[in-house]
Amino acid sequence: MIACPCGSGQFEISCCGPYLAGKPAPTAEGLMRSRYTAFTRGDLDYIERTCAGDARLAFDRLSLGRSIANTEWLGLTIEETVNGGEEDAAGTVRFAVRYREGGRLFSQTETSEFQRLADGWRYMRGNISRASAPTFSAPGRNDPCPCGSGKKFKKCCGAG
Repeated sequence: MIACPCGSGQFEISCCGPYLAGKPAPTAEGLMRSRYTAFTRGDLDYIERTCAGDARLAFDRLSLGRSIANTEWLGLTIEETVNGGEEDAAGTVRFAVRYREGGRLFSQTETSEFQRLADGWRYMRGNISRASAPTFSAPGRNDPCPCGSGKKFKKCCGAG
């Protein structure tokens, strides 16, 4: 079995897998985690299907497809969830992602807004924190690897 990329500690088949297959996510955080997993899989259909409002208007499949093809997703950390539960109509999730693009390591923090529509939770818009917009991170050889593996950088992502 495959660990879910969303970092929940569960297997993908029982975590984000059902949502990617069409089951509505029960919470805003569940949708956020499944969208991250969709990014790691390059599942543009799911990403588009779970957008509404401003996010749906801004969705650019061609540009996103090119970007995803050159991105290695290294980890998701949920920092805060406000509302967005099974009985809520709206919620926000602040999260950080780590990724590698063009051989460089980046991190980004975003606060995303979600709304429950008749057919389930949808991503409405996201605000990237200026203080943590994608920035280059250069770990030393003996530093912990930023991918979250627990290994030293030189024995993990820096081995190549």
